Amino acid sequence: MPSPQKSSLHPNNPFNKRYDLESLAKTLPELEAFIFTNQYDSQTIDFADPKAVKALNKALLLQHYDLKYWDIPDGYLCPPIPGRADYLFHIDEFLTKNRKGVEVKGDLIRCLDIGTGASCIYPVLGSQQFGWNFVGSEIDPKAFASAEKIITENPSLKDKIEIRKQYKSTDIFKGIVKKHEYYDVSICNPPFHASAEEAEKSTTRKLKNLKKFRKGEKPTLNFGGKSNELWTEGGELKFITNMAVQSKYHSHSVRWFTSLVSKSSNLKRIYEAIKQAGAKEIETIEMSHGNKTSRIVAWTYLVSAESRD
Repeated sequence: MPSPQKSSLHPNNPFNKRYDLESLAKTLPELEAFIFTNQYDSQTIDFADPKAVKALNKALLLQHYDLKYWDIPDGYLCPPIPGRADYLFHIDEFLTKNRKGVEVKGDLIRCLDIGTGASCIYPVLGSQQFGWNFVGSEIDPKAFASAEKIITENPSLKDKIEIRKQYKSTDIFKGIVKKHEYYDVSICNPPFHASAEEAEKSTTRKLKNLKKFRKGEKPTLNFGGKSNELWTEGGELKFITNMAVQSKYHSHSVRWFTSLVSKSSNLKRIYEAIKQAGAKEIETIEMSHGNKTSRIVAWTYLVSAESRD
């Protein structure tokens, strides 16, 4: 099986240090209402409060990525910025490593984001942090409209990001990747859970860890999320194995296919599906954020000599 690589938060991630909440509140004054001093005499927010979480992440985006506007519809997934950024920092390092250490100018990198979401988060972070160009796919009409608005309201994003509608829920690349297009990498943060009940149990565990769960109450998602963002039939295992099967039909359009994998118990069957699809190489990159451990699985159908200069 492919051996894991790094297992710590990427050293280049700007969110390695504690948040400067005072500075963030100056960027986004509405955040100030959620800041309080805890028992350890440190400023913090209530991470079980969806409104506080959204305000914090909005402030991080406005301050660190020079956005003029960012918002998502009520109930849609609010992405934790440090973890999303970490995926891209690992991918940036991975692409450099696979070019034998030669860094490539950011605006020459073309990235495909599977399931961009209402937040448009990976294209925003990747274009602003690294200068990459993005095509994102989205099937949910409201999420599509939200991502489009984020792009149109920020001049720095207009020439860097294109969102395309996916009309068929069973298709991942078909209908999005056009003939003769080339992408250096595709990224994906698939729905982790296999059912609504599984997603609810996960939320309950998180709230218990935050000491915010009351028995008998329906858990509130502190990061929000619609059903299609949080769970899919068969969970991430079925989604990623389907992605592996479909990726072989676009083997010359994408240099590296990648996906986050939440559960290590799924890795064996994911590796098997990728190998059966005919991939030439598979690599796994370990990553962590706080108490959460995750990993990125990457595969390619092109041997090193076929890599684009």
